[in-house]
Amino acid sequence: MGIITGAALIVLGILGAASVIAKKPGMDEVVKKLAQYQGWIGFVGCIWGVWTIISAILNLGWLTTVPIWWVTYLATGVIEAGLGFILGYGLIQQFALAKASDEVKAKAQEGYQKLVSVQIPLGYAGIGLGIWCLIGNFMFL
Repeated sequence: MGIITGAALIVLGILGAASVIAKKPGMDEVVKKLAQYQGWIGFVGCIWGVWTIISAILNLGWLTTVPIWWVTYLATGVIEAGLGFILGYGLIQQFALAKASDEVKAKAQEGYQKLVSVQIPLGYAGIGLGIWCLIGNFMFL
């Protein structure tokens, strides 16, 4: 985790909660600029999040030495993967699910529908965790 991960979480969070954040003064323009690249940001965020989850599992030993950072690491991966999947679903369908079976496509659609119902809270969690990653990076590492 670090500055790039924190910034990526904030961007994913802004896009995830865009319908609410765009109503705040001055944020409409930011949301419009980011929304142009939403699919690609989401696609990359989903892949990055899955890798972060795998990496957190591989670094399970952190629980004995720095448990707060391991939990933060895992939460970062889960939120990145979730928001990335929501935001990049169109591209994920186009690239990753193009040759998948109908059963896999149905499961992906089902997962997408479940995640969309919590998109705005997930967006706010992404912003908060991104800020925590930035602050923690400067304070503790």
